Amino acid sequence: QVQLVESGGGLVQPGGSLRLSCAASGSFFSVYAMGWYRQAPGSQRELVAGITTDGSTNYADSVKGRFTISRDNAKNTVYLQMNSLKPEDTAVYYCNAGLGDFIKYWGQGTQVTVSS
Repeated sequence: QVQLVESGGGLVQPGGSLRLSCAASGSFFSVYAMGWYRQAPGSQRELVAGITTDGSTNYADSVKGRFTISRDNAKNTVYLQMNSLKPEDTAVYYCNAGLGDFIKYWGQGTQVTVSS
């Protein structure tokens, strides 16, 4: 079992940056694939970025080149560095841990608002 707590969200101006953190507690953190999802009002939750156990990453086209996902297994933490933020990035961002096809854990989310 894994418990996830997101932090680092807030209000930022367009073009600004934020770094989100996801702190995990539980056993065998390093065996989980990790991801960041987001959900805007009236929209479906979508995958923003993912990172596998061996460090392979993937990104949504909308954030590619602006966002970077990373993990520090020694600290049981996953990060999402967000640069060049746009108003359309406004959403609640959720951390996810996955193992295989059916085991999924979710954090409670952190609000990111991009506005002038």
